[in-house]
Amino acid sequence: MPKTTTKTTTKMTTKTTTTIPADLDRWLTANDKSGMSDLFEFLRIPSVSARSEHDADTARAAAWLKAALTKIGFTTKVWQTRGHPVVVGEWRKAPPGAPTVLIYGHYDVQPPEPLDLWTSPPFEPAIRDGKLFARGSVDDKGQLWVHVMALAAHLGARGTLPVNVIVLAEGEEEVGSQNLAPFIEQHARKLACDYVVISDSTMFAPGIPSILSSLRGLAYFEIKVKGPSGDLHSGMYGGAVVNPAMALARILATLHDRNGRVALRGFYDRVRPFPAAVLKGMRKLPHSDVRFKKEVGVRALGGEAGKTTLEKLWTRPTCEVNGMLSGYTGEGAKTVLPSVAMAKVSFRLVPDQDPEVIERLLRSHLDTVVPPGVTATLHPMHGGRPWRADLDGPLYTAARVALKAAFGRDPVIVGEGGSIPVVGDFERILKAPVLLVGFGLPGENAHAPDEWISVQNVRLGTRAMAMLYDCLRDPA
Repeated sequence: MPKTTTKTTTKMTTKTTTTIPADLDRWLTANDKSGMSDLFEFLRIPSVSARSEHDADTARAAAWLKAALTKIGFTTKVWQTRGHPVVVGEWRKAPPGAPTVLIYGHYDVQPPEPLDLWTSPPFEPAIRDGKLFARGSVDDKGQLWVHVMALAAHLGARGTLPVNVIVLAEGEEEVGSQNLAPFIEQHARKLACDYVVISDSTMFAPGIPSILSSLRGLAYFEIKVKGPSGDLHSGMYGGAVVNPAMALARILATLHDRNGRVALRGFYDRVRPFPAAVLKGMRKLPHSDVRFKKEVGVRALGGEAGKTTLEKLWTRPTCEVNGMLSGYTGEGAKTVLPSVAMAKVSFRLVPDQDPEVIERLLRSHLDTVVPPGVTATLHPMHGGRPWRADLDGPLYTAARVALKAAFGRDPVIVGEGGSIPVVGDFERILKAPVLLVGFGLPGENAHAPDEWISVQNVRLGTRAMAMLYDCLRDPA
């Protein structure tokens, strides 16, 4: 990237501006090639946080990001945690009274395997048909780079930023962010801000910019059913001894009623209804159940009766079996009555459900449905709270204006079925509203071979975020 130069800024508010400022657009166009080259360099670092053999690579990615932020004018430091490093970059030269924006992202990536399913090597970025293929291209190096380029545009074209900015990037998102919340708590004064902006999500569809309004939480458990002291011959003992695998199957079958609702007593007591206007907007989105079934390869859809597919995915809690194991599963036959059966079960939660409350409800449920002859133990694995945005206020007003200016249409409000626990941590610790605005697309293979991000979305997303900072300077 070229060195920054000092230029005079022009005042802009969300009331009057509906196009990307010409100076920022010119700078981004002129530096598109060098910016993409830098992103390629970032993507070549195999910063796989889940594997110790890549610890040096993960540290190298943190150092690389520190250097990139320093180069454009940020004061940057790499903080070591008990796990992988946290990178914090700061620019605090905005005029008095200007808000502070904290941008969060992560530089760690998922393991690339299976390697033979990649069209090109996972850490050798390649562009094909307008898509940038590489591990981390969309999750989340490419989306984090959108913000770095947006910041560089301001500093390169004007020599200044309209707001104070903190960039916080971690290296453990793909392994649960265990050290991030303690880091935020320890450095809460340093990280104090007015707004948090995160790009680690997808748009509803190509050409449709999206603001993410909700995330489901998670309560994940292992259920283990124990019967006889050891595996038994199914001919000699079958029919007289309770089979733990069959008992587990019956237990799992009690978790839903005939209408697809979770059958734990009290499960829905804390569910906070979504605003009618948000639900109405979701029903207007161009979703097709026919296309959805084709995409996932099924003939019919299930779930809670009386709800649309998007409502089921974004606004309703669920219970799913994620894995089962019991008895003999190898090649050929072995007539065994297993002594143990195990299932992994997860609950996706919506506001205001609590993972600890769900654990109590599940334990109570198991007490009533475990058949005589076996015992069941419940092991909590991990959990996270659900999140929902308040879509009023200057942060969301600015986001709507910036996205429309870049993409040429109003953004839609969407939900996300998965969890990003750090969102709740930011709100809880820093007391700042969070904007989730991503530039991925459905089908981008985020955790799979041939992960990609739309090159056009990188360019438009960069312009939208560059304008967002202008809009947040004076959002009234």
